[in-house]
Amino acid sequence: MPVNLFDLSGKTALILGGTSGIGLALALGLAEAGADVIASSRRKTQVQETASKIRAIGHETLECCSDVTDRASLLELRTQLLRQFGKLDILINCAGITRRAPTLTFPEEDWNRILETNLTGTLRACQVFGEPMLARGYGRIINIASLSTFVAFYEVAAYAASKAAVGSLTQSLAVEWSRHGVLVNAIAPGVFRTDLNANLLDSTARGHEILLRTPSGRFGRTEELVGAAIYLASDAASFVAGEILTVDGGYLASGVNQ
Repeated sequence: MPVNLFDLSGKTALILGGTSGIGLALALGLAEAGADVIASSRRKTQVQETASKIRAIGHETLECCSDVTDRASLLELRTQLLRQFGKLDILINCAGITRRAPTLTFPEEDWNRILETNLTGTLRACQVFGEPMLARGYGRIINIASLSTFVAFYEVAAYAASKAAVGSLTQSLAVEWSRHGVLVNAIAPGVFRTDLNANLLDSTARGHEILLRTPSGRFGRTEELVGAAIYLASDAASFVAGEILTVDGGYLASGVNQ
């Protein structure tokens, strides 16, 4: 029988920020692909609800809250995860925040809060969970970048700066860790409809402009990111490192669309 390179059976995956939006879609998608999945975030109710969904698919999980701005919470999550599963194969860093405001008057405390979560939080998670991966000589880390890793969006400079840096961090870690069996890559999602942004996408000039610039003519569905995550988490990507895989309906390729 041919080997299924995309089969994640026997793998243990951790999704930080994995209980809503893109993170939730990836958590359930990796479970469907065969992995035991731990979806962690700050909210206990969402952690419990997501764990129930993972168990319903037929896989083991762990209910443990965490906050990427709190190293102690990540260390506790690591302890519980390794105690129950013995290893961690896949880490996906989905936790992130944003705020829209003019850059001239953007509060420094908000700038720091966004960088602390999106960039330093990603680094912190890579350090905490990369350590046992490096000791074992195997791991797959997938960071979540953004279209704003590559291009500017109006009045979200802090978010864009954080995501540009996530792209750079991904490449730096790939250079350092690939030779030790830990492959670090990123996914840069285009614009995907979630409960939080549905009104913006459907009812504002900003949403209309994004749609106009997307050659596919629609916004993404969060489940359409699952294939990219499975690929980067699987043996099919065993020689892929430092890649930022864009899933955007052609947005970055777009020039004139009419």
